[in-house]
Amino acid sequence: MGTKRRARTPREKYGEELKLRRIAAGLTQEALGEMVVCSPTLISHYEAGRRLPSPEDARRIDRALSTDGFFARWLEDLDTKYADHFAAVAELETQATLIQQFALSLVPGLLQTDGYARALFQAYRPNHRREEVDKDVVIRTERARVLDGPLHPVLWTMLDEAVLRRCVGGPQVMAQQLNKIADMAESGRLRLHVLPFGVGAHSLQESLLTLMSFADSAPVAYVEGFQTGNLMDDPGLVASSRTAYDLALSDALSHQESLALVRAAAEEHEHDQQ
Repeated sequence: MGTKRRARTPREKYGEELKLRRIAAGLTQEALGEMVVCSPTLISHYEAGRRLPSPEDARRIDRALSTDGFFARWLEDLDTKYADHFAAVAELETQATLIQQFALSLVPGLLQTDGYARALFQAYRPNHRREEVDKDVVIRTERARVLDGPLHPVLWTMLDEAVLRRCVGGPQVMAQQLNKIADMAESGRLRLHVLPFGVGAHSLQESLLTLMSFADSAPVAYVEGFQTGNLMDDPGLVASSRTAYDLALSDALSHQESLALVRAAAEEHEHDQQ
C-alpha cells in the first residue's frame, strides 16, 4: 500500500494552481518574478503554499498569466485568523525544519502558557471582553501544536534577560511560564540561551527576530513591531539577520547556564507570591 498524502491546505492548493498556470504559460519562476516585480524565491514560496501574494501581486500574476482576475479573486477567500502581517509566518512555522527565535521583552508565542497569553491580550485592549480574549488564547494555543512532534521543527530560543524579569500576569503566572520553558529545555525539545543584562549592548537589542529554515526552500527572517511585521526572503537581508543572531548568540549564556538562570528566576517569582 502506498503512503497517503496529507490533505493540502488552501494555501497549498493556491500555490499548486499557480505553478500549473505558470508552467502552462511557458514561464520560469525567474521570468514570472520579473513580471510580478518580486524575487524568484518569493514565487517559489507562493507555489509551495508557504506565503500568499499581496492583493497587488495577485493582480500582477493575473496580468502576467492572462488569468482574468482568477488569483486575485481566490486570494480574497483565503481568510486567516491571524493578523495580516503574521498570517504567512504562522503558515511557515508549520513547515519549517528549524526555527531560531530571539525574544527581546516577551516570551515567544510558541512557548506561552494560557495564563501568560491571557495577561498579554488583556493588556493590549483597554476594554477587553472575555470571549475575545478566550478566542485569542485558543488560537495561540493551537499554533503551539507545531511543537507536538518529537523532532520537527528543531527549536532554538534565545531570550533577553528582560523576558525573565518582567512579571506578566502576576508572580504565579510568571513562575509557571518560566518553568514551562525550563521543562522544555530539560526535555530536549528546545535549545535555550539567555542574554544576561551584564552583556550590555548586543546585536539584537532593537527587535525580536525569528529565522526559519526549510527542507526544500530558501530560509526566511521575520521581525515584528507594534501592529506590524516584516517577513524577509531577500538573501542579503536573511544573511544579515543570521549574522546578527549569531553575534547575539556568541554573547549569550550556555544552555545549562541559561536553564539555571530561568529556574532561578521562576523561584524568585514564586517567592514573590508569599
